[in-house]
Amino acid sequence: MTTRRIFLTTIPAAALSLGLGKTAFARAEVLPESDPAAVALGYKADASKVDVKKWPTYAKDRLCANCQLYAGKSTDPMAPCGAFGGKQVSAKGWCAAWVKKA
Repeated sequence: MTTRRIFLTTIPAAALSLGLGKTAFARAEVLPESDPAAVALGYKADASKVDVKKWPTYAKDRLCANCQLYAGKSTDPMAPCGAFGGKQVSAKGWCAAWVKKA
């Protein structure tokens, strides 16, 4: 009986923690281009708007979606970025911290 009782009290707690994890992920802050870290790394939510004279490392094929720091699937429209403390960035964005996905 003790095992069953522990099992029955653990299931709701586990379900609650899974639900909270999804909620926290969904509410992650979107990185504004005006954020000081974004400005320092030249982040643009639309990579086609990058000033190539100011950021010579820019390349059309280097998007957030195919960066090692992009913590989502390449098909996700937005995902947390390791370069910006987990704030959400656009998959079609770019910044100077781009690292080839392994």
